[in-house]
Formats: sequence, C-alpha cells, structure tokens
Amino acid sequence: MRTSALEELDTFDEVIDTRSPGEFAEDHIPGAINLPVLDDAERARVGTLYKQVSSFEAKKVGAALVSRNVALYLEGYLADKPKSYRPLVYCWRGGSRSGAMTHILQKIGFGAVQLDGGYKAFRRHVVAGLASLPARFSYRVVCGPTGSGKSRLLQTLASEGAQVLDLEALAAHRGSLLGALPDRPQPSQKSFESTIWYALDRFEPARPVFVESESKKIGALRVPDALIDAMRSSPCLRLEVPFAARVQLLTEDYVHFLHDPQTINRQLGYLAPLRGNDTVAAWQALASERSWDQLVAALLEQHYDPAYLKSLSKNYAAVAGEQTYDAADLSAAGLLRLAQDIIAANVRC
Repeated sequence: MRTSALEELDTFDEVIDTRSPGEFAEDHIPGAINLPVLDDAERARVGTLYKQVSSFEAKKVGAALVSRNVALYLEGYLADKPKSYRPLVYCWRGGSRSGAMTHILQKIGFGAVQLDGGYKAFRRHVVAGLASLPARFSYRVVCGPTGSGKSRLLQTLASEGAQVLDLEALAAHRGSLLGALPDRPQPSQKSFESTIWYALDRFEPARPVFVESESKKIGALRVPDALIDAMRSSPCLRLEVPFAARVQLLTEDYVHFLHDPQTINRQLGYLAPLRGNDTVAAWQALASERSWDQLVAALLEQHYDPAYLKSLSKNYAAVAGEQTYDAADLSAAGLLRLAQDIIAANVRC
C-alpha cells in the first residue's frame, strides 16, 4: 500500500499502531490506538538478540512473542469486530511488526491495510505538510494582553462551529513562565507537530482559521516556521478587557497555584535576571501571604503587559483587516455573544 493511505485516514475504521508503548508515547498518528505486538521490554530483548547473537535467533524469539500478543488482541480488543472491519496498521518502517498483524487480520477476513513505510513515512508526510499547509489558509489572530480570555474565546468560537487552531491546548501549556498545566505534561515536539498537521489537514481553506497571538515557543515546544510566519502576516482581532476583569480571570485560571505558594515562588525566581531581585522578592512575598489579587496585578503591570506589548509590536504589527472588540464581559454568556459577533464579521458561508 502506498503512503496515499495517509491522505485517506478517515476512510479506515481504525488506525492501529503496533509499535511499543514507548514509541507510541513519543508520537503517533492522531487518533491511532496502540496494540503493541512487542512491548518495550520485549522489543529490547529482541533487539539485543539481533545485535549480540543473530538475526535468525532474534526473529525466532520475536515471532513467538508477536504471535502470543496478537492472539491476546484477537481474544480481547478485536474479538467483537465485524467482518467489514478495515483498519490501517503500521509500525516503525512498515515491516515485520505491522506486517505480522496485517497478515493475520487479512487471513481472518478483515480488510486490514498495512501502511507502507510505517511511522517514518507518516513523519515525512507531517514535515512536508507543515511546510506547505499553513499557507493554504487565512488566519484571524486573537490578540490581547495576558488575562484577556483569548483561550476561552477560542473554545467558544470552536463550540460555535468556527475553525480554531488552539495551539496552547495542543501544547498543553498556557505559553508563559507559569503556563505549565498541573495535570498534563507537554507532549513531545513530534507529537505537537502531528496534532497541528492533523488539525490543518481537516480545515477548509475557504473558511478562516482562528488562532491566538502566540510566540515562537509555547513552553518547551516550537511552533512550525511556516505556521508562525502565516500567523504574523494575518489580521488581528484585538480584545479590549478591563484590568480588573483580567485579574479575576487569571486568578481563576491559575487556581492551582493558590494552594502551592512554594511552586509559584520557585518559578518567579527565574525572572530575577530580567526583572531584578527586589521586584521578584516582592512578588514572592505576596505569594507567601496568599495575596493573589495583588500578586496578579503586580505581575501584569510589571512583567506580562510590558513583555506582551513588546512582542505584539514586533511580531503582530497592524495589517489590513484588523478589528477591535470590547470584551469587558468574560462570562460564558459574554464570550458567546463576542464569538457570535466575530463569526458574523469574519465568516462568510
């Protein structure tokens, strides 16, 4: 099967990744399920045999392990699949692991298809796609200082049917020093790129794509060059939000820090070379006192707002089509009205 299967992912009932859990965790085709024919330890064992003994011994042991594992899936996860079941199956290079699974499924009568080239072919497809896909779309960049509700607005726009590329959600990071999520680590760079490609590949070029005015990096992850270039040459939707409303929103969004002053103080310490020891010490004192509103206000005035305005003027200078919106009401109802106004002004069906 040629890698054209990657152009038709939605035609398959399922995508099965037969690689080990460790390989799958680093990156995989979005939406794929992991049915490893060798787990991480088994893969290491077979690899050691291949290097230290012989390919024959490695293949013999590997075949036994693969057969047992596939049998478990046939008795478990795959047991209730109908004869019409048609999965796309892949491994690292489209070789023995996915080949074994595909062969057995085909012999049973399932319409399984092996992805030629495996994950490596998928990765090349993603890299090529991210170099060309971003230029196919027109973007509307949601701009506004920290605490303006940009992420909440993107979520509301998506719920109203707009095309939204929420890079911070894909990166599992809010894009600032304090942006790490308490319950989710960031994905790998490869996984981040795969989810961006997957989203863009499903968008309609005739409709605008709404994004946030991101920096080149979101946490530890880099936004693809072609995408950031396209975003920075697109019109902005500027949100005007009262300062008090921004403080309230940030207090809500960063509530996990309210129970952990030590963590926020450790993070704030990294800003000392930029903002000075005395300023950072004052912020840390507010955190230790749990004076959250005062801390948020101080951080906005002394750090986030100056940094954001500098970045915005450099990376998102005004272009034709810029729009300004009064976003004083950041409640769910207020964001819904705002999203509907933005869609009406920007989406022509």
